[in-house]
Amino acid sequence: MGMDVRAQLASVFHLDKCIGCHTCSVVCKNLWTDRRGSEHMWWNNVETRPGTGYPALWEDQERHRGGFVVEDGELRLRLGGRGSLLEHLFQAPRLPTLDDQYEPWTYRYEDLFQAKPSDDLPTARPVSAVTGRPIDPSAGPNWDDDLAGSDVHAAADPNLAALEPAEREALLALEGLVFFHLPRTCNHCLNPACAAACPSGAIYKRGEDGIVLIDREACRGWRMCVPACPYKKTFHSWSEGKSEKCIGCYPRVESGEPPACFQACVGRIRYQGILLYDPAAALRAARAPAQELVAAQRAALLDPGDPEVVAAARRSGISDATLDAARRSPADRFVRQWEVALPLHPEFRTLPMVFYVPPLSPVRTGAADGAALTQADAQRIPVRYLAAMFAAGNDEVVRAALRRLVAVRTRRRAATVGDVSEADAAEALKAAGLTPEAADALHRLTVYPTLRERVVRPPGGREEETEQLVGLQGLAGLRARVP
Repeated sequence: MGMDVRAQLASVFHLDKCIGCHTCSVVCKNLWTDRRGSEHMWWNNVETRPGTGYPALWEDQERHRGGFVVEDGELRLRLGGRGSLLEHLFQAPRLPTLDDQYEPWTYRYEDLFQAKPSDDLPTARPVSAVTGRPIDPSAGPNWDDDLAGSDVHAAADPNLAALEPAEREALLALEGLVFFHLPRTCNHCLNPACAAACPSGAIYKRGEDGIVLIDREACRGWRMCVPACPYKKTFHSWSEGKSEKCIGCYPRVESGEPPACFQACVGRIRYQGILLYDPAAALRAARAPAQELVAAQRAALLDPGDPEVVAAARRSGISDATLDAARRSPADRFVRQWEVALPLHPEFRTLPMVFYVPPLSPVRTGAADGAALTQADAQRIPVRYLAAMFAAGNDEVVRAALRRLVAVRTRRRAATVGDVSEADAAEALKAAGLTPEAADALHRLTVYPTLRERVVRPPGGREEETEQLVGLQGLAGLRARVP
């Protein structure tokens, strides 16, 4: 039997370019969740790191029990098996509370409009958007935005546990100067835990592009998907009694438009394109040892320029238009070719399809011999902190990505500033495993991309590939739902 090839729409977020403006969050909110029952839903949110994120401490799976674990060589939901889920069918375990997600609020604007003339300035008091009662807001989707409350939120970041005490103290001491933003949305995983946990089979992957959706007619509001998702990107509508999540802006995708958050992004940090993958290799990757997860996920990706892959893809029902888009895909370049984009918490074993280019933190002043410009380990953000987020603790995976980014920086400084010699720039490229052509292409796609270059997809419409995954729905055995 020949190779099975599938296509997945994947995204890359370049963290050095994110300015934390929240435009993506606001445009998503206005478009999809600006209605009763969804006030607490932020399908897209931007977190400040170090920080606890939204919902609070979502990365702590000892608390939330999301994602998968490997037991006896097999994947198991961390939330529990079939018996455990049936036992809690009418009260889903480990649900995030309003204290985790925050109680949404609005303001009593009539107090302003109806105030009588007075020497005192009238005030619109905050009230709960759920109950209408006065509240004192104490949390929000990015309460620690740009360091607000960092003594509480930054210090509680679960990823800091990977650091030595001295590293933690140094990072938190620099918190007033060093932080980065982490935009998050649904990862549209190859192996989505939300789908595996759904008792009613309402969550599925679209055959043509792998976008994970919820069939609202089939959803019975059991809410198992909410705790099962380790990224906490599935929500429950308290008004409609249904689960909801990011839909990948598929109505816009089908009409040839980019997702709203991509089009609105001020920093142009978001890239989207087709990745081809081998489902058998992807299933093996989900079971790989923690230190090998990133490498295994990369190994499951296929070269769209390989004639054997092209022939197998055509046998699998993938159109020439999709193959052409895969060859031009910025996601394929960042993830598979250049290996600078990494998955967020691969140890959750859902094989997320949103990847992140880790940040080169602000240059450390006074570094000897320009080390901050030419050495990945001379950056302010500890490699181990980034490895805890993007490589399941594998420092070398992050160092390799940072070395490539530093090599591109070094080459550009040699060409434009002149404070680095051409020989040093060439040596940096050689050490990073990059050719000059690849470095220039990486630089151009980072700095000068047009929207057409950032978002590369097949032509809109679903007619050509609706049979690609019909009946398969993601990785093998996904329709079994729970172990």
